[in-house]
Amino acid sequence: MLRSVAVPLIHGVAPFEFGVLCEVFGVDRTEEGVPLIDFRVCGELPNEPVRTEVPGVTITPEHGFEAMLDADLVALPAAKIREDYPEKLLKTLRETDATLLSVCSAAFILGEAGLLDGRRCTTHWRETSALQERFPRAHIDPDVLFVDDGNIITSAGTAAGIDACLHLVRRELGTKVATTIARRMVVPPQRDGGQRQFVELPIPECSTDSLEPVLEQVLDTIADNHTVASMAKLAVMSERTFARRFVAETGTTPNKWLSLQRVLHARRLLEETDLDVDAVATRSGFGTAALLRHHFHRLVGVAPSDYRRTFACR
Repeated sequence: MLRSVAVPLIHGVAPFEFGVLCEVFGVDRTEEGVPLIDFRVCGELPNEPVRTEVPGVTITPEHGFEAMLDADLVALPAAKIREDYPEKLLKTLRETDATLLSVCSAAFILGEAGLLDGRRCTTHWRETSALQERFPRAHIDPDVLFVDDGNIITSAGTAAGIDACLHLVRRELGTKVATTIARRMVVPPQRDGGQRQFVELPIPECSTDSLEPVLEQVLDTIADNHTVASMAKLAVMSERTFARRFVAETGTTPNKWLSLQRVLHARRLLEETDLDVDAVATRSGFGTAALLRHHFHRLVGVAPSDYRRTFACR
């Protein structure tokens, strides 16, 4: 049961991510049937201002780090990544029996406390390589929105932190409570943690005398039955020369590039139209709904129907 939440702050804390934790766990929503949570903002020294990453903005915690020890959840907001973190914070994290939740770069604090060794975790996609290099015994998934590894939940960037918080509320307090909070925040009540954080836009910056005109023509006719052979013909090259040149310019193969472009087009159709999945598959060049589902789930991490429920423009 989730009755108390402690939020430790250190200098360089990100105010937006701190605000996410306040919004999900700290606001009194008892009139809407949400249980009241004992919400504690903690610092190394009680009533001493903590500098945020925004110049001139501070937050003053009422509690010391010791208030984390008997909390049900310790939720760490993102903070500027540093070489050393307060030893008192790390020691308290190691001693508490609370569930631990990190938003974005706060995963580095858990790692520094030795709590990610042998555990599945994630952080913002820009920092996953640094996290893995710094904590090689952690099992880092660079693609997902959040990872629930039992008593440790780690999340990616800002919006993914909301997803992780609502997931935890759903896990501990039930779907009705999580949905009520999400409705007030005007955010989707549930996004699958396995959804990809970031899908690279694969239109490269090409030099003059490049394949850019061919790529643009393919994008303009994405529903057509394009193949390596047909694209090579547009480029007036042999298939072998075209494939070699394509990899050199884009860093990927023609088939992988084409599949990703089709998925991105399908994603836009799912967001912006009411076309059924079969029609989306046709217009994006996959031909069949089954083929669309296969490639979409592989690249985005969720099924097309689930993606539409979350992101469709209404």
